[in-house]
Amino acid sequence: MDYEVLKFIWWVLIGVLFIGFAIMDGYDMGTANLLPFMSKNDEERRIMINAVVPHWDGNQVWLISAGGALFAAWPIVYATAFSGFYWAMLLVLFSLIGRPLAFDYRSKVNPEHKKFCDWGLFISGIVPSLVFGVAFGNLFQGFGFDLDDTMRSSFTQGFFSLLNPFALLCGVVSIAMLTMQGAVWQSMRSGSPIKERATTVSRLSALATIVTFAVAGVWVANLPGYEVVSGLVIDGAANPLNKTVHLADAGVWLANYSKYPIMMIAPAMGFAGAIGVFLLANSRLYGLTFACSSMTQAGIIMTAGFSLFPFILPSSTNPNVSLTLWDSVSSHLTLGIMTVVAGIFVPTIIGYTSWCFYKMWGRMTAEHINENSHSLY
Repeated sequence: MDYEVLKFIWWVLIGVLFIGFAIMDGYDMGTANLLPFMSKNDEERRIMINAVVPHWDGNQVWLISAGGALFAAWPIVYATAFSGFYWAMLLVLFSLIGRPLAFDYRSKVNPEHKKFCDWGLFISGIVPSLVFGVAFGNLFQGFGFDLDDTMRSSFTQGFFSLLNPFALLCGVVSIAMLTMQGAVWQSMRSGSPIKERATTVSRLSALATIVTFAVAGVWVANLPGYEVVSGLVIDGAANPLNKTVHLADAGVWLANYSKYPIMMIAPAMGFAGAIGVFLLANSRLYGLTFACSSMTQAGIIMTAGFSLFPFILPSSTNPNVSLTLWDSVSSHLTLGIMTVVAGIFVPTIIGYTSWCFYKMWGRMTAEHINENSHSLY
């Protein structure tokens, strides 16, 4: 398979892994975001928790797979991003570590201490939701890094500079869409009264997603962006130092939609899915509502990827060393081997995930909780 084709395939596959993570672990994070607010007593909190517990750890496979794919397919991107976003990554890591601790200890501690586990779960949802959105927001503005002639990276941007207004807006978009995913999941998998409250939250969070996504789109249209003007080799050996990149005028991040009109399907999916959730949340079409919410996750992530194409990690310090999907990848042989491995294991992940959902499907009700009080969280 041509090197150029393999580069593009892995850009698509890594995008698929991040979309899978947003859809599958998104309802876990969304549920955690809502836990302290949508439940009024311990029984209701147990209903919400046990609606996601059978699948949450399996859903983490999507994040682990995405991180592994970044390491293997885009090693320079992995090294630069994980070093530059070090404190942000640690924040996400520590918050995610709190999730299994909160799940496992909540049923073992004294009743008055359970609230600490509940807030731990909230942190495990809200912090990654915000940080992932902030990270995407900073990609559109460029990250402060440089590369020397041996590809060693140096950084000129600190953690708190990442928390700029546009990045925080993208963080709010992320929180809104993942909270919607969690609310829709709870309306589909929980019994009353959580189901009715989740229906209301689904509509509110869908509306918030529509508004914030639209505002972010208008903001992007007025942001200066980056443009490769020469030296980019698509089918040759990867070397991010050989090209020339200019900081272009406002609107350049939307140029791909004129060049490749098919890309308009991404923002259309983002808006259509959220509108579908808003319209269907009060119906009994729970599966279709969840499909609409999942379409929103996919559409918004695809919109970001299509807008940045071919950039993966633009540099605001030295635009010429910005990392793209064409010049920051592994060797031809590595990508070829990885494609074979992915062809085996990605369908395997999808298969066992589907089997798990089939075997553990059903609503989580108060009656079920009370009948199985020793085996459920």
